[in-house]
Amino acid sequence: MKELGHKELSGRVIEAAIVVHQALGPGFLESVYENALGVELTARDIKFEQQKAVRILHRDVQVGEHRLDLLVEGVLLVELKAVSNLEDVFFAICRSQMRAAGIRDGLILNFATMPLTIKRVGPGLNVASS
Repeated sequence: MKELGHKELSGRVIEAAIVVHQALGPGFLESVYENALGVELTARDIKFEQQKAVRILHRDVQVGEHRLDLLVEGVLLVELKAVSNLEDVFFAICRSQMRAAGIRDGLILNFATMPLTIKRVGPGLNVASS
């Protein structure tokens, strides 16, 4: 299995997410965790864009738009969830978002579980636990 690129950056994001999860615990909406993670990333001087719009093209025509939860340092997609179980469709959606944004590496963080569920998403990566 290949490794996620930007390993040091993804490690820093995971550390920030763990701090948020320990402070808030499960039970909130995804938007609460997104905002809290934004506060934590800012405190760690990690640059990010929240709810970044990405155009979806077909034959060079815009057919839609998607908003990324967090785009970290322009190279790492962070998708936040607050669900009982991560379904395979979440990985497919994450990969589609990454492809549309021209990004090779992503994380799915599920704040509804104890402990925080962390999944790495990227080329050649399986859906296995991280």
